[in-house]
Amino acid sequence: MKHLRPTLTLAVGTALAMAFGAQAQGLRPATAPNTSAPAAPAAPAAPSRGITDIMRSPQRFTAPPAQPARPAAGPAAQRSAEYIVALVNSEPITNSDVQMRVARILEQNPNEAGKMPRAQLNSMVLERLISERAQLQVAKEQGIKVDDIAVDQAEQTVARQNQLTVEELRRRVASEGLTQADFRRDLRNQLLLTRLREREVDPKVKISDLEVDQFLRDQRTSPNGALASDINLAQILVAVPEGATDAQIATLDQKAQGIAKRARGGEDFAKMARELSDSSDKAAGGALGLRSADRYPPLFTDAVESTAVNGIAGPVRSPAGFHVLKVLARSQPGAADATVTQTQVRHILLRTDAKTSTEQAIARLADFKRRITSGTADFPGLARDNSQDGSAKEGGELGWTRSGQFVPEFEEAMNRLAPGEISDPVVSRFGVHLIQVEGRRDTKLNPAEQREAARSALRDKKLEEAFDTWAQEVRARAYVEFREPPQS
Repeated sequence: MKHLRPTLTLAVGTALAMAFGAQAQGLRPATAPNTSAPAAPAAPAAPSRGITDIMRSPQRFTAPPAQPARPAAGPAAQRSAEYIVALVNSEPITNSDVQMRVARILEQNPNEAGKMPRAQLNSMVLERLISERAQLQVAKEQGIKVDDIAVDQAEQTVARQNQLTVEELRRRVASEGLTQADFRRDLRNQLLLTRLREREVDPKVKISDLEVDQFLRDQRTSPNGALASDINLAQILVAVPEGATDAQIATLDQKAQGIAKRARGGEDFAKMARELSDSSDKAAGGALGLRSADRYPPLFTDAVESTAVNGIAGPVRSPAGFHVLKVLARSQPGAADATVTQTQVRHILLRTDAKTSTEQAIARLADFKRRITSGTADFPGLARDNSQDGSAKEGGELGWTRSGQFVPEFEEAMNRLAPGEISDPVVSRFGVHLIQVEGRRDTKLNPAEQREAARSALRDKKLEEAFDTWAQEVRARAYVEFREPPQS
């Protein structure tokens, strides 16, 4: 299904997942000293990368760190916080804009960023903000919009990935010095940038059969080829609530140790995950999906580095709590022995336009769900009669699918469903979906699936390269006037 291809954001991690990667990105407390094992409750940090990578990657759904301390009142102090450092097609970027992003970079990558001269870091961040501002202006020119419902859904996803309610998330955001309006604006901008890249970059990336053939030959002749191995992990999370006492933390640690002992003793890990895990992925038996190692938090990859397939690692501590990990599979993309977790799924898609608003589509799909659960209608019939997707004639069937085939919003919702469950309406750039998971299985890829996995891996690599080129072109077309240099 072309309309469900992964987005660029997901391909590089994305947030929207990673992206919406399970527990891999999320709110980080301003007090966290590093990205590998902060002490305060939140989601594990995103994969550690170079400072340049962090600044050029599409923004993830994360709550920003606390804003830099505001200087004391007074004309000189006010100028220091608010003066304009650059104009992008007449739109200003202020010193405060730069310093807020610098604070985020320092929190995400304190070791490398902290060693860089502050003037150099300020300059690099300013250039990144110029590039983003130019892209947002292109999105506006093209009429790309993100409605409030999509922002609501993104906010709910951030909260869910951090084991928080939406209200708890809002309190956390406020405690970190960001207003709710600013946080929602950041989410909206991230969605706008993602949709712009999907429109401008994705259609230009093509992978030929010859490239797939060469990739598979390289895999056979060089098992340790250019592309890193993929890994499939499952987790059981014992959440540590915010503000937990030392005694509570010790009790939860003992609980996690007991779970790990049972898992090492041979108990069914997926069954324990469904019964004991506090994570949103528990319906899938804790499985996080086959993906490249850099799309997992370093905390996880470090913990399982020497763990064999079917082995247990942990518990390891993250801001969210204690994680017990199981290595489900290791493989290279397209390898003949690759084992993946597949989900059998179907959906109903209602597209939104001038005649059908997002609210109306959500209301119709919510009514469909009520009719299906009450037994007065069946999913395939409603899909055939109403879905505006090519799968309608098949009753909405998308078949057996693997991680990474869908846009993040769809995949995040699908992964939270147990077999037989139906989602609430899910908003994506294609419209609004009603999703039902029919089954899950671990299986080896057949030859056709191996080729498709290889094509996806090559596409992900080309997407990153194509995005870099496109972003440079957008930046070059923008009129930029530099004012005074940013200052800490």
